[in-house]
Amino acid sequence: MKPAAFDYVAASTVSEALEALGSTEEARVLAGGQSLVPLMNLRLARPSLLIDINGVEELDHVDVVDGEVRIGATCRHRRLELDPEIRLSAPLIAEAASFIAHTQVRNRGTIGGSLAHADPVAELGAALVALDGRVRVRRDGTEREVPAAGLFAGFFETTLEPGELLLEVLLPSPEGRAGSAFREFAPRHGDFAIVGIAAHVVRAEDGRCTSARVAGCGLGSTPVDLTVAVGALLGQAEPTDAVLREVAAGVDAAVDPPSDVHADADDRRELAQLLTVEALRVAWERAR
Repeated sequence: MKPAAFDYVAASTVSEALEALGSTEEARVLAGGQSLVPLMNLRLARPSLLIDINGVEELDHVDVVDGEVRIGATCRHRRLELDPEIRLSAPLIAEAASFIAHTQVRNRGTIGGSLAHADPVAELGAALVALDGRVRVRRDGTEREVPAAGLFAGFFETTLEPGELLLEVLLPSPEGRAGSAFREFAPRHGDFAIVGIAAHVVRAEDGRCTSARVAGCGLGSTPVDLTVAVGALLGQAEPTDAVLREVAAGVDAAVDPPSDVHADADDRRELAQLLTVEALRVAWERAR
């Protein structure tokens, strides 16, 4: 099938994109197009206006400013995966990006597009929640920052308001002894994840855990913050088997995963526990 008829605007500045976006409620933004274009071809999405932001240079950047990592909305997944600055300052984002589909998709897909699409099995949403990140959005000359926990509203739904454009992703720079890891299970490499887990651990000079955050994808209608389940790690000098069993029990209590044609709820619940333990072990070692 082919998409329904639509008007097209190629924006070269954020102002041009916002002006077009505010002209109709039926407008959609095109960046990588890896999710939107297939939906349009199936006529599951029928925008009357398509706003191409690939020419907006100010949205394609990676900067570390005042202890904060700033990633422009049109930064491609492949750049997230390979960029030396991201691998140094936001390694969890780089690792999560490496799990996204195949290289051809990562060459086109963008971080802003992935987050705005809000697919509950997408890796980057879970990574953003685990890092306690934020996004900066703009509309009608006004800007606001939306924390990761408040960005996702449901299946393919965000709290972005009509006419708002996602400009960049904001992440805290890694603390001294910080380590992170992303682990997922998919039927085949490049398939959508059944369950994915993002973990971030910070350790003090004496090796004890001072902070631990975990989030999962594929466990609900939005990325699921599982940080409440890993409190047993705080203050620990090592992630012993007993502590990790307590963490796994916490994950079991914290998730209420769906059943579908890919996996039932019990499978997802078990995967969440196994992947959380694995991701935490790796993140702990990397925090040395």
